[in-house]
Order: sequence, then structure tokens, then C-alpha cells
Amino acid sequence: MNYAYIRVSTDKQTHKNQEFELIEFAKKENILISGWISETVSGTKDVEFRKLGKYIKKLKAGDILICTEISRLGRNLFQVMTILNYCMQRNIKVWTVKDDYRLGSDIQSKVLAFAFSLSAEIERNLISQRTKEALARLKSTGKRLGRTPGSKNKKHILDGKEREIILLYKQGLAKTKIAQRLGVSSKTIYNYLKNAGY
Repeated sequence: MNYAYIRVSTDKQTHKNQEFELIEFAKKENILISGWISETVSGTKDVEFRKLGKYIKKLKAGDILICTEISRLGRNLFQVMTILNYCMQRNIKVWTVKDDYRLGSDIQSKVLAFAFSLSAEIERNLISQRTKEALARLKSTGKRLGRTPGSKNKKHILDGKEREIILLYKQGLAKTKIAQRLGVSSKTIYNYLKNAGY
């Protein structure tokens, strides 16, 4: 099946131009558009929180996602590559009108998919390396990282539940059952009751 994707960034922009281009493209290619995905959202927004992200998970192998240009998928290269890589791994084809891309199961697409996944891995490694370097730089200036030894978390997972824990424990409920009821680990309850003198 063939699905057309339209995205504009603001309410002031219109979907009409993209819609017209996609209809004309379908006529020229002699294909039928089975469904439309249309949204008004910034391309910088994570695809998981966009209509597109929810929709492409429903697409099946052999389906075609058509958009007017590759930049409609996202506003930065990493985001576009992530979407294309996802589609290609599931044999979903991506076609564009203006750029004339035909990403599918051919050898060029497989090479691109490899490049996308490699780029994503490099990006993750770079982010990790930059984080480590920043922490090392802070440490070298004498700045202590993390909590000060002996200090306690200002917010604790059991805040506001203390009375309930004690009450349940005094009623004879097992520590593991208290943990399950409060959605925390058994160790958390054991430690809390121990510190509270029970």
C-alpha cells in the first residue's frame, strides 16, 4: 500500500501545496495513494511524539511512504537517517517527489542503510565521549561530581508513603507484598524498615 506524508511546521503554512504535488506524482507514477498522514509539527520534534512515528510502526513490508522532499521527515540529518533506517530494516520503501529518492530493498538502499546505522553508532559514541570529556574536565578543576558524601537525596521514592508502610507492616503484611503494592523493590522496603527501627 502507498501512504502520503505531509508535514508543515506552523498553522500559518498550508498542506495544500504538498498535497497537490503528491497527487500529481501519484498520477505520473500511476499509483494509488491508500492513506494520508498529515500533521502540523516542527521537524525537530522527536519522531516518537509525532503522527509519523506512530504511523510508520503500522506499515508493512512492501508499503511505500511518499513525501514531497526528504526534509519533510525531519529537520536534521540524524533524525532523517533514523527514520529511513527504521523503514529500510522493515522493507518499507520511502519515495520523495522533489529529491527523486527511491529507498527500498535494492543494493544502493542497503548501502545507505549501513551508512545510516554506522552514522548513528558514531553519533552515539561521540555523545558518550563528549560527556566523559566534560566530566573529566570538571573533575580536574576540583569540582565534586555527584552527591556530596553523607548527603541524602532531597526526594526519595517512598516520600509520602512512610505511614502506609509502617501501618501495612504492623498489620502483618509481608515486606515483599508491601513492595509490590507500592511498586518498589523489596530491598527498598527492607532498607526503609531497617532504618526506621523495624
